[in-house]
Amino acid sequence: MTIATLSPSQSPLQVDRNPAAMNGRAVVVRPGLRAKQKPTPTAVIYCEANFGAIDGKTANGLVRYSEKYKILSVIDSQKAGLDTGSVLDDKPNAIPLCRDLDDALAQAGKVPDYFIFGMAPSSGMLSTKERGLVLKAIGLGMNVVNGLHEFLNDDPEFAAASAANNIEILDVRKPRAKKDLRMFSGRIDEVTCPRIAVLGTDGAIGKRTTATILTRALNDRGVKAVMVGTGQTGLIQGARYGIALDAIPSQFCSGEMEATVVEAFEGENPDVIIVEGQGALSHPAYLTSTFILRGSRPDGVVLQHAPGRTKLGDFGLMDMPTPASEINLIQTFADTKVIGLTLNHENMSDSEVGEAITLYEGEFGFPVTDALTRSPERLVDMVVSAFPELKEKLTNVLQ
Repeated sequence: MTIATLSPSQSPLQVDRNPAAMNGRAVVVRPGLRAKQKPTPTAVIYCEANFGAIDGKTANGLVRYSEKYKILSVIDSQKAGLDTGSVLDDKPNAIPLCRDLDDALAQAGKVPDYFIFGMAPSSGMLSTKERGLVLKAIGLGMNVVNGLHEFLNDDPEFAAASAANNIEILDVRKPRAKKDLRMFSGRIDEVTCPRIAVLGTDGAIGKRTTATILTRALNDRGVKAVMVGTGQTGLIQGARYGIALDAIPSQFCSGEMEATVVEAFEGENPDVIIVEGQGALSHPAYLTSTFILRGSRPDGVVLQHAPGRTKLGDFGLMDMPTPASEINLIQTFADTKVIGLTLNHENMSDSEVGEAITLYEGEFGFPVTDALTRSPERLVDMVVSAFPELKEKLTNVLQ
């Protein structure tokens, strides 16, 4: 049984229905008892030759935001000695890039609690060299966070190493048993607050980052927002509601998406729900956007686009779609509307970002911004313009 501290508004006996806390069971809160605060576990992230790049999106996201782990360093020998914040956003954050695991341990001065595999290659599998490194981390007593499609707990060598060293391996993408997966039911209509999906024109284009910043900005302004994660990085960051959608059998994807949004609504009673997107509706390989649109049935869509990207990230022979073509596809495929465009500024100067914002606002007639280089107030305005009933919720002014 998990014991938690009562807030003044809680009854003497209350059931916490947050699925992240329940782990399949109700959590009973009893008066007069206090939970002992646990320190945030420490972690190093492996991202060899990919930090700051497309396939390093898990490491990139965790460096920018992690509720669940204290990130000590990132392993990437090609950028060793640099600061991760400077590499990503030109803003130092005192999280160093290290040459290898030994270098990371030396800089930490201790063995961290977790080793996080911070890359998301299209193959979703470990290389022979990477297998050896993960086994080395296990041998040192580090727990492992694995976001790949390869489930390490199912591998006899990793399972034996885990047992021998008394550590845990978290296979983040591993879905629940098929007998427990949920089909679409129509219960999504019980969710009465606006649902906004952050979709994109390509994979690894910044959808999760924009969704995270948008959710935080709304909460900072007094609009209660909850984010539903749909990929491994958001779950590793500590999303309270979410699923690794691309690891679920397609028959259950819409139902799992629907059920997770319903759980977030019932557990939080939010003013708005933000749904993280995956892939792109037009993408030939990543089709999870279809299930996000069908399962969550968003009232609005924020579209993320990279004007400086000419080819699809993992498919260099294929041209990027235009925002106009993606908007048309989304609004044809689903009963929803695109309410704004957000930009990924890769390969662009700040002045080029400004010019793109002006150009696209003139073309589409709705708000356009860059979540990382412009004020989060613009994201709030984007949502409130589309859903004016949220305006009365606004309180603080963002800085």
